[in-house]
This record gives sequence, structure tokens and C-alpha cells, in this order.
Amino acid sequence: MNSSARPGDVPARPTSRDVAERAGVSQATVSLVLRERWQGRVSPARAETVRAAARELGYRPNLAARSLRLGRTRTALVVVPALSSEFFAVMYAGAARVAADHGFGVVLYPSPEGIGPAPDPFAHSGATLDGVLASSMAAPALRSLSEGGLPLVMLDSEPRDPGAAATVNPDIGDGMRQLARHVLGLGHRRIAHIAADVDSWTFRERARELTREIARVPDASIVRTERAPLTVRGGLAAAERALVAVPRPTVLVCDDDVLAAGACKAARRLGLRVPADVSVTGFAETDLATAVEPELTTVRLPAAAMGEEGMRALLTVLRGESAPGAVLPVALVPRGSTAPPPAER
Repeated sequence: MNSSARPGDVPARPTSRDVAERAGVSQATVSLVLRERWQGRVSPARAETVRAAARELGYRPNLAARSLRLGRTRTALVVVPALSSEFFAVMYAGAARVAADHGFGVVLYPSPEGIGPAPDPFAHSGATLDGVLASSMAAPALRSLSEGGLPLVMLDSEPRDPGAAATVNPDIGDGMRQLARHVLGLGHRRIAHIAADVDSWTFRERARELTREIARVPDASIVRTERAPLTVRGGLAAAERALVAVPRPTVLVCDDDVLAAGACKAARRLGLRVPADVSVTGFAETDLATAVEPELTTVRLPAAAMGEEGMRALLTVLRGESAPGAVLPVALVPRGSTAPPPAER
């Protein structure tokens, strides 16, 4: 904190000089890092040291003065389908953390219709916002905002979307390929797809890659595709329909952990054991994946990193620079909900 402070004084608001002293760098370096202009000038390790020092001191730039200087509100809108989803809550937290590190405020806008259309949250959004970071599942809520000229960065979205200045995606295709290879490697040949009943790029990509991967194995097939709302109840109903069909699938590949939780419940209701009688997989790696028994085999998506990288891309666009976007790696997490099919034992 300020070296001139004396015992009993009211603590002064930390300054960039305080951050520089804490990090052991110059104020110019602090400015470069917190304005996200450090690439090629400051090492990644030193940049992180500066960010850590700013967080430890609770340093925040003077937004009012900077807004007057730049003619901006330094406020970004983050649009998500619903905060009831752990995935989107974690994604938002990552975005808010990066925004705060760079002196930006964040307005959160969960779509009131969940994944459906939503009205413009501000009557004059261009006057109150600098840019928008949004999930593809909330895309219908963004039409009036993007048409108003606000920079838009999309997460988990069609990479060629002409309305987005940049996209930041988890590698959804690779995640589904890893999952399909896992169940095929266990010997499963009758696969049911419990598909999210949501018309968005991320779920179309899952279906596309699952179909392609299954088609590579001559005796394997998707014997059922059951669409479901993204709820436990939706997953339960869809899985019940799949499991009473003939021939019965030996594995249920679910588009999301919440659908997989419903699928596990459906199996139990029908007197089937997971995974002895039927295997179940999820997608996303939320806390729900380890809350059910047996724990879910799923695909870990980098929710926090998506929010962080998305906000960095938006800040880059707001500086008048081109943001390349990013594709973030995902990982298969095998657990107890998958095993070889009964016929293989």
C-alpha cells in the first residue's frame, strides 16, 4: 500500500504505483498488462505477477476518469441462458474476473426465456454498453444488440458466424469423438443418443461428430435418437423411451450431464443397473457428474477458461484490434457409469 500511509490513517485507494511496487515492475509495465497490451513486451510470467498483485491489493482503475478520457462506459454485457446452470455460472465468473482485472464492469443478463428469444435488455444499449459476450444458446436474445453495432464475441458458437467479431469455443467435436471412441472401445455397438432439444451449433456439432464416429465401425449404429429438454426430467423421459425400445441400446450417450442424471434415474426405474445392464455418458463435467452414483463418464469443458478468453477477445476488439478467437481443449473423464456391454461379459 502507499508508503506514505501512517498508522491510524484511512487506507488510501491502491494505485498503479502500489501494484508496480508489489509486483516489482514499473508503472508502465502495470499499464501494459492491465490494458492487455503486454504481448511481445512483457513475459507471461511477469504479466501474471502484475495481475496477482492487482488482485491482492484490490486495485481497480479509476473508471469514471478513464470513461471520460475514452468516451466509453467501460461496461460489458454478458448474456447466458440461465444462471441455474453451473456451467454458465462458472463461465460468467471467469469473464467477470478478467473484466475486473482490466477496469471493466460487467452487466449479467440471463435470458428470461432460458434458451429462447429474449428482448433487448436495454432500450438504448449502445449508450450504456461497450460490447457483448454471449453464449450461443442465448443467441436469439442478441439480435437488436448486434444490429445496433455493438462488438459481439460469441462463446460455444458457429465459428463462421458473420455477426461475431470473434468466437471462443471448446473443442466440442473432439470431445464427442473421444466419448464415442471410449464407448466403442468398450465394445458397445447399439448406441442411443439422448440429444438436447436445442437448436444451436454446440448441440448440432455433438450430433454430427457422434454420427460420424459411430459410422466408422461397421457393426455399430445409433439405434435411437431421443430429443429432450435440458432438465433431469427431460433426460429421464427420453431415456425411458430409448430403453423400452427393441433392440435395447447398451449405452446412452447424453448431450449434457443433467440429461445423463435423468438417464441414470430412468435405468433404475426400469430395473436396470448402470453400468452392468446399460452404460450412460454425460457431457460438460459439472458437479452433477460426481453427485450421481455411479459417477458419470463425461467430457470436461473449460467453462472458466471460456469466460476468461472470451472477455480477453472482447477487450481486444474494443481496443480496435482484431481478435483471432480460440478453440480450447477438452478432456474425456472416464468413471463408473461406463463398462463393456452385457453380451461382452
